[in-house]
This record gives sequence, structure tokens and C-alpha cells, in this order.
Amino acid sequence: MSHATHYKTAPEDRIPIHQKLIYGLGAFVNNLLAAAIGGMVIVLNLGLGMNPALVGLASALPRLTDAFTDPLMGYISDNTRTRWGRRRPYIFVGAIAVGIIYALLWQLPIGKSETFYFWYFLSGSLIFYLAYTVFATPWVALGYELTPDYHERTRLMGVQNFTGQLAYVVAPWFLLIMQQKVWFDDMIEGAAGLAIVIGVVVAVIGVLPAIFLRERFKAVAISEAEAKLKQRESNGAIILRGLKNFFSGFATTLKFSPFLKLCTATFLVFNGFMLVASFQFYVIIYYVFAGDKVAGAEYAGYSGTLGAISTFCVIVFIAWLGTKIGKRRTFYLTTALSMVGYALKWVCYNPEIPWLLLLPAPLMAFGLGGLFTLMPSMMADVVDADELNTHERREGMYGSIYWWVVKLGMAAALAAGGFLLNATGFDVDLGGDQSERTIYLMRIFDAFIPFVASGIAIWAIATFSITEEKAHEIRLQLEARRGSV
Repeated sequence: MSHATHYKTAPEDRIPIHQKLIYGLGAFVNNLLAAAIGGMVIVLNLGLGMNPALVGLASALPRLTDAFTDPLMGYISDNTRTRWGRRRPYIFVGAIAVGIIYALLWQLPIGKSETFYFWYFLSGSLIFYLAYTVFATPWVALGYELTPDYHERTRLMGVQNFTGQLAYVVAPWFLLIMQQKVWFDDMIEGAAGLAIVIGVVVAVIGVLPAIFLRERFKAVAISEAEAKLKQRESNGAIILRGLKNFFSGFATTLKFSPFLKLCTATFLVFNGFMLVASFQFYVIIYYVFAGDKVAGAEYAGYSGTLGAISTFCVIVFIAWLGTKIGKRRTFYLTTALSMVGYALKWVCYNPEIPWLLLLPAPLMAFGLGGLFTLMPSMMADVVDADELNTHERREGMYGSIYWWVVKLGMAAALAAGGFLLNATGFDVDLGGDQSERTIYLMRIFDAFIPFVASGIAIWAIATFSITEEKAHEIRLQLEARRGSV
């Protein structure tokens, strides 16, 4: 990027570091919930003996409801008018509710049938994800309006991603924690106890953004909404009009090309990672450690923690680099490095030298480190471009659909992980005596599905059109149009 198109951040556009950290605590809660339910779901297979395909279905099906509930929550948040703002009441209530529900979800009764466990977890997950949406959707939207500056958005999202990665330091150890005989009799009891701890942490920390942050564009949103209402009937079918506005806004969002490019790239990169997150435990346990669950869980914990620590360094680098060479070019670099890490798993997951499985972790960290630093910053630019076109602030709608894509990727990975595991011929009763074909297919899927997905993501983002110069032009036009507001 040339010097002529590089703009400095004005002092009034900067966000104090303590507010960035508080917003980042929302990312910690968001990541903790996602990592916990993705990592603990293995208990249904290894602890209760459920078929992996059923485990995958029970994990994935609730995410289908998010296709409606997430955008609906985004629309509700965008159009809420309270003395506390559009986002903060939902963040506060949602954090408490989702913490309680997650703790209850893992209080699994003993001695029931596979069918019972399937329906118990499926129905409980539906309620859990609804509460998750009430918290996460307004929290995401709040981040898009904390600053209007192109580069400060990248710095903000760097801090929130950095803070959120703390969840991935502890999450890889959940499987080992649940098997500690000192604390729990078995894995099922371990899941129940761990879920209570997670639920308390989520409820206590999750309310902090609602308490300490403020909504910068609340007055702008109210002004634009009032301007549109003057063109409508003052009385009449309010519910019908609301539904019409919801579906109209939903369709407008899905037609916006820059937004679709971000969603496509996010789905591919995150889906590839989540497939690895749910699948690599089996590769490590049954290939590297020949069926030794405790040793496999230990090394998986080492790898996960190393990856999380590496991500901290990666995020700092990306937040700096993104303000120098641009968000799109930085995405190319970080995603390509993660592809190298995925490919190295084919060599480094070696039963003869177990510690080699640690080597790909720092390179793979560039994938999510780049994704969730750059994509939210680019999404805030998309929201501004949309306001210029539609005269509406719709952070909630954009954030909800975007994060539904993220959750859809997680659900697809969980479901695909179960079916792919069955496709390899894996049989839990065989322990470390899996067939050579099974081990080979497990390794292929684990290393090269995320490799290919990440490569397609680079292609998808190549034509993203909102550059720094374009974003600056959009901001000037918006501020001129808003006037005193």
C-alpha cells in the first residue's frame, strides 16, 4: 500500500487498552464455550460408547436452528431501544443464562440407552445454543461500533483475539482433566464437574462487557431508524412490518458481495481447523500412541497449549502487519503459513518420535490467529459500506450471519468428523489394534482436508474490494451525511 493511502488514527478514534481487554473477555467466553463443547463431546463416544456418527449428529443438528435464531437475534439487537443501549442488556442476560445451561447440559445420567443420550444431548444443546446466541450476537455487534477507524479496528480485534486465545490454552487439557482419578471416578463424572466450573467462569466474566463498555453508534442508529419511520405509517401492522424488515434486511445482507467473501473464507478456514480439533485426538491416540488414551491426551494437551501460546505471538505480529501492508495481504500470508503446518502433520505425527507432533502447532496457529484478527476488522468496514448503501446500522445482522457461518463450520466439522471416522473403519473396541487402512485414512483426513480448505479461502478473499483508501472514503461520506449526529 502506498504512503498516500495510509491514514493515521486520530486520538479520538483510539480505544483505551482496558476497554479493549474488557471487550476481549467476551472473546474468551465465546471461545471457551466453543472449545469446551467441541472438545468435551468426545465423552459421548469414549465415555458412553455412543456411535461417532450419532455424536456428530447430536452436535451438528442444533446449529441448523442458528440459521434462523442468529439473524433474528441480530435484527432484535439492531432494533432494540433501551436506556442501556441496543447490545448490553442481551450480553448481560445471555452470559448468565448460557453459563447455567452449559453446566446442566453435562450432568449426564448413568446407565441409559444410546437413544436416550442422543435425545438428551440434542435437546439440551438446542437450549444451550439459543442462550449462546443471546450473548454472542450482541457482543460481536458491539465490537463493530467501538471505533470508526480502519486501523484501530485491527488493533481492537487483535486484542480481543489475543485475550480470547486464553481459552485455547486451557481447553486442550479438558480431556485429561476429566480422566483424573484423584478428582473423578470416571470420564462422565469428570465432564459433569468440569462443566460446572466452565459455567461459573462464563457467567461471571461474560457480563463484564455489558457493564463497562458503551455503544458508540447508538444515537446514529436511532436517528436513522426515526428517519425511516417518518416515511411509514405511524399506526398499523407493527409485527408484519417487523417481519418484512427482518427478511428484507436478511436478503440485503446476503447479497452484499464483500460480506459473502468474508463468510466464505471464514467457513473454509475455521471448518478446516474444527475438523482437526475434533479429529486429531483420534490420530494422536490411535496412531502416535497405539491406543493409549492418557498418553495421547497428554501430548494433545502439549500440542494444543503450544499452538495457543504461539497464537498469542502470531496475533501481535498480525495486528502490526495488518496496519502496514493491509488486511487482505496479511490474510494471504497467515493462511499460507497455516497450510504448511497442516501439511507437516503427515511427517511429524510419528509414533517413533512422538514429540515431533509439537512442530506443526506454531505454524497452524497462523490460521485462526489471522482469521479472527483480520476478519472482524474487515467486517466492521463492511458494516460501514452497508450503512452508506442502506442508511441503516446493522452490526447485529452482519455479525449474526457471519458468526452463524462460524458455528455452521464447527457443526459441519463435528458431524463430518463422526462420519469420516466411521468411513475410516475405526472401531473403539479394537483400541490400539486399528487396521492399517484405518490409520492411513485418519492421517489423510487430518492433514489435508484443512490444507485444501485454507487454499480455497485464499482464492475467495482475493477480490475483497474494501481497501484502506476505500474505507476512508466511506467514512467521510457517512460522517458528512450524519451531520451533528
